Amino acid sequence: MITLSPRSALAALGLALWCGAGMFFASSVARAAFAVLPSRALAGLLVGRLLPVIFYSGMVIAIFALMLLLDDRVIAGRVTRLVALMLAVMACAAAQFVVSPRIAALRAQIGPSLDALATTDPLRRQFGQLHGMSVGLLGIAMVAALVCVISLYLAARPAQELS
Repeated sequence: MITLSPRSALAALGLALWCGAGMFFASSVARAAFAVLPSRALAGLLVGRLLPVIFYSGMVIAIFALMLLLDDRVIAGRVTRLVALMLAVMACAAAQFVVSPRIAALRAQIGPSLDALATTDPLRRQFGQLHGMSVGLLGIAMVAALVCVISLYLAARPAQELS
C-alpha cells in the first residue's frame, strides 16, 4: 500500500489536476476552437484569453505545492521535487509575463488576421517562434509538475514493493 502524508497527497493532487487541465486545454480546447470557430483570429482570441488561467493556476499550484513540501520528511527525491516545482513556476511565469505580452504586442502590430500575412513575412515568423516558445514553456511546466508527482509516488512506496 502506498501512503503519502496529507501535505504530500494534497501537493500531488493539485499538480496532477493542473496537469490534467493543461492537457485538456492543449489537446481539446485549443484544437476545438480552431476547428469550430468561423475564423482562426477568433480561435486565437479565445485561446489567448484562456492561457493566462492555465499559466497563473500553474504558478499558484506549484508555489502551493512547494510550500507544502518544503518541510517534507521524505528525503528520497526531495531535491528533485523542489527543483521541478521551481522549474514549473519559472516556466509558467516566463510564458505569462515574457512571451504572452510579446505575442499581444505582435498581434496588435499585425492586425486582425495573422493569416493575411505571407508565410515568409518576418512578423508571421516571429509570431510562430513566440507561439512555439509558449507551447514549449507550458510543456516544460507540465513535465516538471509530473516529475514531482512521480517522485512523490516513488518516495511513498514501501521498500518491499521496490524489490
